[in-house]
This record gives sequence, C-alpha cells and structure tokens, in this order.
Amino acid sequence: MHCNGCQTHIEGNYSLPVMMQLSAPDQQFILDFVKSSGSLKEMAHKLGLSYPTVRNRLDDIISQLNKFESDEQDS
Repeated sequence: MHCNGCQTHIEGNYSLPVMMQLSAPDQQFILDFVKSSGSLKEMAHKLGLSYPTVRNRLDDIISQLNKFESDEQDS
C-alpha cells in the first residue's frame, strides 16, 4: 500500500474487514438497509423491487458474510 500524499509505504499481508470484502453495490445495499432501520418493506419501495427480491438479496449478502468469516477462521 502506498500514500502519494506523504510517500508512506506499507507492506505485508493484511485481510480486509468482512464488510469491505463485499462488492460496492452490496456495501451500498447494507448502508441503505441500516438507514431504513432494517425495513425490507422500505428497501423494496426505495429500490422499486418486490419484498421477496429484496429479502433474497439480503440473504445472499448474509451468506457471503458468513463465508468470509468462515474463511478468516480457517486461515
């Protein structure tokens, strides 16, 4: 890793926090979910999608997070 501003270089093997391993769209989905106080109904309205579609997307993200955590524990 390199900072152009101060010319600092950092080398090594580092793992990203679990949430940062999600894609940018999935991170945005989680941010919007939190901002909507966890309301899938509100999320469905905001995204113009059906409730089951939003629920399935959340379930997919939860599965990804569980896999990332499991992978970290196995390392």
